[in-house]
Amino acid sequence: MKNTMLEMTRYAALARQAVAEGVVLLKNEAVLPLAPGGRAALFGYAQFHYYKSGTGSGGLVNVTHVPNLPEILGGDGGYRLDAEVQARYAAWLADHPYEMGTGWAQEPWFQPEMPLDEEFVRAAAQRADTAFIVIGRTAGEDQDNTNTPGSFLLTEDEENMLALVCRYFNKSVVLLNVGNIIDMQWVARYAPDAVAYIWQGGQEGCRGVLDVLNGTVSPSGKLPDTIARTPADYPAADHYGADDRNFYAEDIYVGYRYFETFAPEKVLYPFGFGLSYTKFEVQLLSADENADGITAVATVKNIGARPGKEVVQLYCTAPQGLLGKPAKVLCAFAKTKTLAPGKSQTLMLTAPWRNFASYDDSGATGYKSAFVLEAGDYIFSLGTDVRHAAETFTVILPLMVVEQQESAAAPAAVFERLRPGADGSPAWESVPTEAELPETRCVARLPKERPQTGDKGIRLQDVADGKVDMADFVAQFSDDELCTIVRGEGMNSPRVTPGTAGAIGGVSDALQHYGLPAACCSDGPSGIRMDCGTVAFAMPNGTCLAATFNEDLSEELYSMEGLELRKNHVDTLLGPGINIHRHPLNGRNFEYFSEDPLLTGKMACAQLRGLHRWGVTGTIKHFAANNQEHRRHFVESVISERALREIYLRG
Repeated sequence: MKNTMLEMTRYAALARQAVAEGVVLLKNEAVLPLAPGGRAALFGYAQFHYYKSGTGSGGLVNVTHVPNLPEILGGDGGYRLDAEVQARYAAWLADHPYEMGTGWAQEPWFQPEMPLDEEFVRAAAQRADTAFIVIGRTAGEDQDNTNTPGSFLLTEDEENMLALVCRYFNKSVVLLNVGNIIDMQWVARYAPDAVAYIWQGGQEGCRGVLDVLNGTVSPSGKLPDTIARTPADYPAADHYGADDRNFYAEDIYVGYRYFETFAPEKVLYPFGFGLSYTKFEVQLLSADENADGITAVATVKNIGARPGKEVVQLYCTAPQGLLGKPAKVLCAFAKTKTLAPGKSQTLMLTAPWRNFASYDDSGATGYKSAFVLEAGDYIFSLGTDVRHAAETFTVILPLMVVEQQESAAAPAAVFERLRPGADGSPAWESVPTEAELPETRCVARLPKERPQTGDKGIRLQDVADGKVDMADFVAQFSDDELCTIVRGEGMNSPRVTPGTAGAIGGVSDALQHYGLPAACCSDGPSGIRMDCGTVAFAMPNGTCLAATFNEDLSEELYSMEGLELRKNHVDTLLGPGINIHRHPLNGRNFEYFSEDPLLTGKMACAQLRGLHRWGVTGTIKHFAANNQEHRRHFVESVISERALREIYLRG
């Protein structure tokens, strides 16, 4: 019999490991790792109010205690934190308590920073060797980020803090406690020695961060999103945030697919980028074409002086053909185990044809509504981020139909979409619109109506025992009972675990008469939300978990959440959230994974596999075109069928 005990120490250890592997080190001028015991000064309001997650249904998990950074960085394995700096902040906090906001979706996305004067910082730099600078942001449901100070941009006091601390301290380390990427142009202005995205790591977040800072863990996180110079540089910028209708005119050119094809000069940090404390050598051993796709075998060797992990990424450059293609598409990735210096590991990267096929929504290739591979050279690049992946092998393919489908979601409105022109520069073409309403096909394919029989004494257990068919069981239900099953019951249903998000199935006495139990649903992507106050485990946020590129680790972590769901009698978690990061101003990006659909889908599947070990499941949420919070219940997202198939529905 399986061990069904929920071991909280193992749960916490896995979450801590996930945070450590999700930390993305963007800059390191020989400052990190920083050995324990040294003198350090800790700056920034967010150090005292660590953001464990964003807000709303994707983040409201009740916990007994979330350690903050002074508690952890000043404890075992940490540093001697400067007492005068801590005292100054304590006095400031007494007069400037944490602002909670005025209710749902009214929380401030930042806390006002304590102003710093030059003499105070200069004196602190004489007492401490290293400065940690913490910048915090939250965001969440029903309220987007904005391209303003305190949201995507830094505030004046945050800029002043960076300017002074980086000027006077010999070693300065910036820690970004955020759920989503923010403006990074300040790195060039103030030249801190190290910069790391520490994301929102749930209740074990600060412990995972310490493991990276002191060198217990070498950072191996990779950016799940491209960091460009400004929000205006993202291809969705001109078609984002409208009140009534957004045209997805950038089409399939989302994130790195756009930047690597049309605007590489606008990128500050490329997709898949992240530094380590050691160095790796990646070499292709073999590449084979088979009936299912491409298999590449690579060896990764640690050629540095410290143990660490590395992520190997395989990209495909397809021929432009008649459809037009991005310069690169991620088609496979794999992560090593921890490699000691001098040790190697062989990784197999499998890329099914579908991973780099294109959807023809116009019929240009002669195969409308099909995933196709146009004839030509398919160039594969291997590396550790999209920009620095090197061409390693080429496969020559004829025109191939990978999967024939049928049009089901073409837009009705006419608009122009982006594509590469003959010279590779941006060009525009009309989006194919719907040729027929899908409702016509749906009506034609409806199964034959079964007559309602009334109560025949059949119970759900009879179906489970194989005595009768499900169809005969359902035929007993009246129209009202069928509607009740579809509708379910809303927040805080008395039929299921208190404080959860709803119930489905046997939510009426009539349905329970047939032996149909009420199944419990609970938010969400950051852990089990129970509004009655029941305590649950707060998970690292989706972006942090995507940055690990570690499917096995996510599966193990969510196996523990599966046990926790069982403990609380919750049948399905309303998560993971798999919406694509179309634009960095989406308020709910924290609970989603990435701008890339393959990474998004792989990480979501890993979480679901973990849950499924224990007979519970997840319900993927906001999975298509919920790319802004502003008027999200009303705004129309107008998308080509190709973009839907290749990007937004892919996960």
